[in-house]
Amino acid sequence: MRRGLRFVPLALLAATLLELVVFVVVGRAIGFGAALLVVFAVSLLGLVLLRREGMRAWRGFKASAQAGQPPGRQVTDGLVGLLGALLLAMPGLLSGLVGVSLLVPPVRRLARNGVQRAAERRVSSMVAGDLFGPRRVRVRRGAPQQPQQPQQPVAEPTVVDGGRAIEGEIVEPGRSCRAHDGARGADAPGAPWP
Repeated sequence: MRRGLRFVPLALLAATLLELVVFVVVGRAIGFGAALLVVFAVSLLGLVLLRREGMRAWRGFKASAQAGQPPGRQVTDGLVGLLGALLLAMPGLLSGLVGVSLLVPPVRRLARNGVQRAAERRVSSMVAGDLFGPRRVRVRRGAPQQPQQPQQPVAEPTVVDGGRAIEGEIVEPGRSCRAHDGARGADAPGAPWP
């Protein structure tokens, strides 16, 4: 199990307790009936936005795929929007506040960039290039560095047969050679060539 995942149950318990505390505080301030109505209205708004954000994410992905552009930016933007709408749809005032903040464009942009950086770190650079397009790198100019001298002199390769090409094939041990299967059967380690 990954190190970060072992804290998920504890974090969920803490979030639930914090939601209850916030609900009780708001309930005492405006009344429990009004607090319950606010939670219900926020959850209903979240469900409406969940559908809208899902359709928006799908249209963005589809448009970028049809244009031949990398879809990563639209996918991460859609994921952040869906997460915000999902947090809004969950009953709770604190999760609703976090959900609304993820739908605000500047916060959404920050969250999208964070998701993109996390995804780029977890996948190979080739996959990241396919998802998000060419990477932007910062180049710093400095003094040219001297090439490192090898510790030991490089040995010249041994030349066999005057450097002529030798015709042959590479056969992994234990695998059959299709060209010679009919002549001598499956290749066995140590079997003589015909």
